Amino acid sequence: MTYPPPAPSGILRVMCFLHVGICRRALLLFVGVLLAAPAAAQVRGSVSVAIDGTTLKLSTVTYKPAGDGPFPTLIFHHGSGDFAHPYDPHAIAQWFVGRGWAVIAPSRRGRGGSEGLNEEGADCSVASAVEGADRALGEIEAVSLALVSQPFVDRRRIAVGGESRGGVLSVAWSGKHPAVRAVVNFVGGWKGSRTCLHAAAINQTLLKRGVPWRQPSLWLYGDNDIFYPLEHSRANFDAFLAAGGKGVWHDYKPPDRLDGHQIVLVPWLWAADMEAYLAGRGLPFRRRD
Repeated sequence: MTYPPPAPSGILRVMCFLHVGICRRALLLFVGVLLAAPAAAQVRGSVSVAIDGTTLKLSTVTYKPAGDGPFPTLIFHHGSGDFAHPYDPHAIAQWFVGRGWAVIAPSRRGRGGSEGLNEEGADCSVASAVEGADRALGEIEAVSLALVSQPFVDRRRIAVGGESRGGVLSVAWSGKHPAVRAVVNFVGGWKGSRTCLHAAAINQTLLKRGVPWRQPSLWLYGDNDIFYPLEHSRANFDAFLAAGGKGVWHDYKPPDRLDGHQIVLVPWLWAADMEAYLAGRGLPFRRRD
């Protein structure tokens, strides 16, 4: 087997491993993001958190503008799977930092250099999937407390978001945190409907936990998603609204050779909608020169 060249982020590494052509296309897009965005310092670190009675170190990647802050801060969560290097959502981080935000990306247990075991599971039963999601939500609760205590974070302006599992977890977590100012869900879901018979029940159960937040969350999805077809995700959104949730839905056609699950890598697809959402939430949205 011929392996493609290393990619500059965890997401791109997976894409390169799966398909060299996709890798090359994504790298071009990645370079475009770098050229279009102001430079943002990346800092790798860790935080100590207590989870299930055990103290563990979870890896973090932090981006922030120049200066001491405090800055409005986005905590951005990854999806499923195993990866060795700390999770680094470079494209979304550069976009937000260019608008005056700090971005912190933690890696959950057993991935990205974080201590502990990944026990989220891959079972397709509703009970087992929800149990795995609850483990992940426990980690997010613990790490969020540690992250917002940092001096550069403006605790009055916290946003949470994520991609894939990170997206559904962000919506679910917000239901118990009324003070959070914005929720951004990129292609969120826990189990894919192409392989799991109970995906709709699992994903809707978790997403409905965000209903008590009572503010509009932002749902961004892509056509031709290899895990979550648009009709599946739109049905999840409609179920969320029917349960009393508030949200804004947008879907996009990804560029050639990228699938809909990778739209987070392509800011020009969703930038205008993200800016409109942040503006509506009273948060910084204009690009700094």
